Amino acid sequence: MSTKVVEIKTLKVGKYIVLGGEASKITSLTTSSPGKHGAAKARLEAVGIFDNQKRSIVKPVDTKVDIPIIDKRVGQVLSIAGSNVQLMDMESYETLDLPMPDDLKNEITEGVEVDYIQALGNMKIMRIK
Repeated sequence: MSTKVVEIKTLKVGKYIVLGGEASKITSLTTSSPGKHGAAKARLEAVGIFDNQKRSIVKPVDTKVDIPIIDKRVGQVLSIAGSNVQLMDMESYETLDLPMPDDLKNEITEGVEVDYIQALGNMKIMRIK
């Protein structure tokens, strides 16, 4: 697992965090001021990159959390078989089978270059170049 440890107070909306073992993109982050006998709390909501599930946590702002190291890569579409896309990585020339993203179904054709991400052992096509 390629992750890095940071404190919650350093995170921002749009960054990534590991919640429930899944890489998730932060959609909202609010902090409350410290009370008379307590520490400041952070309320964080995030959506999973690969499974689109909404997750949330409430923790003190100095709590350490994992953030995923996301590898952004470029690949060329070799073939389309049903709901799977066969890609060739443009750097290592290895072939990969990835699921077809719903929002790009009509745009992905053979020979086109796409951007894909790799994090925590999962891969996903993000957009067409």
